[in-house]
Amino acid sequence: MKRVIALVSAAVLGTGLTTGTLRAQGAPQSITEKRVDVVQVSTGYRASKINGSPVYDRNKDKIGTIDDLIVSPTDRTSYVILSVGGFLGMGTHLVAVPFSSLQIVDKQMRLPDATRESLKALPEFKYTPD
Repeated sequence: MKRVIALVSAAVLGTGLTTGTLRAQGAPQSITEKRVDVVQVSTGYRASKINGSPVYDRNKDKIGTIDDLIVSPTDRTSYVILSVGGFLGMGTHLVAVPFSSLQIVDKQMRLPDATRESLKALPEFKYTPD
């Protein structure tokens, strides 16, 4: 069976190369390359590690949990979606907060000027349907 698959693959590839029908798909892209300090970037915060993290106020009281991280399509600003209140996922209130307003102290996410009540007073965030 493996021999048959290899022969068929070789035949298709050979036909494509001799007839010139194999071409790159998609529109040409212009990518501006920029050197990045990969060592510095690697010390950053991964979205997979941020999601689910608790968020604390100035007094180190838990005021919410990070539900998601969203980048605005217009100005590329990052927002954290916080889940506030509720119990076991029921009755939670989602709010959007600029990522830049978070402070990270000792690997702990903090919103020093926020309270659970002030977050609940923010407009509720709703995901758009896919």
